[in-house]
Amino acid sequence: MARTTPHDRPLTEAQPLYWRIATRLLDELSEGTIPPGERLPSERQLALHYEVSRETVRQALEVLRHRGLVATDRRGSHATLSGPPVETPSTLTFPVGARPAGPGAVDRATVAWETPPPEHAAALGLATHRATLVHRYESAGADGRGRRTAVTSFSAVALAEVAELARCRDRADGDRTEGTASAQLRRAYDWMRKAGLTLHHRDTITRLPGAPSVRVTRRVHDQYARPLEITDLVMDAQQDALVYEFTLPAAV
Repeated sequence: MARTTPHDRPLTEAQPLYWRIATRLLDELSEGTIPPGERLPSERQLALHYEVSRETVRQALEVLRHRGLVATDRRGSHATLSGPPVETPSTLTFPVGARPAGPGAVDRATVAWETPPPEHAAALGLATHRATLVHRYESAGADGRGRRTAVTSFSAVALAEVAELARCRDRADGDRTEGTASAQLRRAYDWMRKAGLTLHHRDTITRLPGAPSVRVTRRVHDQYARPLEITDLVMDAQQDALVYEFTLPAAV
């Protein structure tokens, strides 16, 4: 006898709340919002997302687990629906536009716990004058040409979900000087993916008026549309405005 799945029953208010949550989660899995094989968000994250208790989420997961739609192993819970496997993309450069320093080049990065630029605070949903982890990057060739500067601010969500970023925050808050961990922030995108966050990137490139430079603004949010970080990079170049988007699944 075939097992009944949440989709086999019309969704009604008379059904238990956990069954309705199981149906909503199954919809997200079926639509590919959470790709097959990808680790699901934690019970706490799901509870916040669906605005229910962790016990309700636990019961919903058990429904899907019992029907073979979700599996749990040492990596946590993940979808088992049919579909293409999640590929491991190449590591992204952080911050956007960063590059290995060439011979004689100057490549400098610092990290601090401070109030971000107002436009960053607004994009991240931070209250005015609320401090956060801010990463600053500067690179230039030996002749001073090809200069690039970048400022990245992280959201409260990123600091709460990604343990490595939280540790950088604690060090920066305690030291308030150039952090020795700043260079390690180049792995920030890897850390986010390994924390179960899908990274949706939107990069906007615009030419600055009256200068041979462009500004690249990168906004990153997760599978729940929560902002994770925003970066503003200014670099020497001349090109038309360009906007492109891409998504990286969370690490398996």
